[in-house]
Amino acid sequence: MRYQGRITTWKDDKGFGFITPNGGGEQVFVHFNAFSSRRRRPAGNELVTYELSVDGKGRAQANAVAFVGERPVPAKAPGSSKLPPLFAVCFLLLVLAAVVLGRLPIAVLVLYVVASLVAFFAYVVDKSAALRNQWRISEKTLHLFALVGGWPGALAAQRLIRHKSAKASFLMMFWLTVAVNCGALGWLLSPSGARTLETLLRAV
Repeated sequence: MRYQGRITTWKDDKGFGFITPNGGGEQVFVHFNAFSSRRRRPAGNELVTYELSVDGKGRAQANAVAFVGERPVPAKAPGSSKLPPLFAVCFLLLVLAAVVLGRLPIAVLVLYVVASLVAFFAYVVDKSAALRNQWRISEKTLHLFALVGGWPGALAAQRLIRHKSAKASFLMMFWLTVAVNCGALGWLLSPSGARTLETLLRAV
């Protein structure tokens, strides 16, 4: 979604400034590197259109900025590789196949689906809160959702709404939770894991 505003502050020597959105609201940080075309440098008071994102500290910033009348170039989404989404799809298909073959109870598949939906909407809520400078969902909570099986939904949110997709420390911990979760599922598929799961289900 593109927004429109006016560059009300510009520090050309530092290459950044702030945009005041049309209709009011908090100012949005903009760097010269965020402009789609760099043939023209802003001087201040220009009308621009832009896309909204948040930096590693949750602050609103403008991307794919274009002067009104210019054709904007969409910002390239971080982490554009197709391998992680493909991995998530293959993983869920593997879980489904294991359920169909009787290797896993259907409750495991339900857990992944529900946890993924919860994780996805948690990312949506957190990004909305970041843009409004409101209370945020902690990174530990987001990682917990991924750890219990919501990582496919979290990964979808990272790609679709571009949230938590650029902070290296967060992504490192995220993929660690994915590895732990996949390892736990692999253990459940082993003979010893299957016996333990069967014992637990009987106890319940």
